[in-house]
Amino acid sequence: MSTMSKLDFSQWSCPLPLRDYPSIVMGHGGGGQLSSELIEHLFVPAFRNPALESMADSTVLPRPAGRLAFSTDSYVVQPLFFPGGSIGDLAVHGTVNDLAMSGATPLYLSAGFILEEGFPLSQLAAIVNRMARAAREAGVQIVTGDTKVVEKGHGDGCYINTAGVGVIADGIEIGPTRAKPGDVVIVSGTIGDHGMAIMSVREGLEFETIIESDTAALNGMVASLLRFAPHVHVLRDPTRGGMATSLNEIATQSQVGILIEERSVPVLPDVQSACDLLGMDPVYVANEGKLVAIVDPSVAEAVLAAIREDRHGQDAAIIGRVTEQHKGMLAAKTAIGGTRIIPMQIGEQIPRIC
Repeated sequence: MSTMSKLDFSQWSCPLPLRDYPSIVMGHGGGGQLSSELIEHLFVPAFRNPALESMADSTVLPRPAGRLAFSTDSYVVQPLFFPGGSIGDLAVHGTVNDLAMSGATPLYLSAGFILEEGFPLSQLAAIVNRMARAAREAGVQIVTGDTKVVEKGHGDGCYINTAGVGVIADGIEIGPTRAKPGDVVIVSGTIGDHGMAIMSVREGLEFETIIESDTAALNGMVASLLRFAPHVHVLRDPTRGGMATSLNEIATQSQVGILIEERSVPVLPDVQSACDLLGMDPVYVANEGKLVAIVDPSVAEAVLAAIREDRHGQDAAIIGRVTEQHKGMLAAKTAIGGTRIIPMQIGEQIPRIC
């Protein structure tokens, strides 16, 4: 369904048909007839699966074998639709990727919507359909959810919260405290794409090509690389705060230094140009479909090859190493041979990015 496609109200039949309400009204969040219609005619058809169709207060799921991973995140991005994605794609991809970074296979998601009174149902339908497609492509099921409506002027159209559950196989131990001196740092592709896609729309920037968000589910990529190297030390998706924030956090939590080569970090020319225009450094700009892997040097080339085989990892590169020097800090070797410290930023360069 396209971003501005219209709902086929003619197919909806109920005592108070939703075709009488082309926009969200307070009753859609009130738990009565209108709430039921929204669930029956929009959410259930889009997210349909046996667990969801029980329509109970909680969904009963089979017990998986292995350790459970659990994550939750909220999405408030503006604009709601942007080149390469939407808030619906982000809501699925973000939670799927958070689970995957612990080595988990994502299984189930919840979806909570906070809608503003007056929000067009056609836009909500487009968001929901993008979510449903993203979930199918990631191999996860949306099995429970909730909808609330706030008065006009008290929201921003649509906010989404998702929580996710996955299972971690025995023998997989991945975490931000496991980086060791000598480890190799790999990034799965060009950085800063998502943040600059959002900013190019907000600021009306025009380039030779449209900068598109990299939003994508990375669980398939992670599953592939774990087959080659089950003892990966750290995985992280560098979202808010970008790659620099993620590497600073890992350096602090593992009490190691990290040294990257600036010339090895992949950045699209248009993304670099947008950053230069706006006075930003791409290492701090958000990504929504990239990962950073920190691995033993003995498996670095195998991991790099596995990432490059994935359609979302064709620009993957080795960008640096973990060191014993400058513990708790990220540094970069510059193009002219010097070294600079890349500190943790105090706040966000770009607000409302996810």
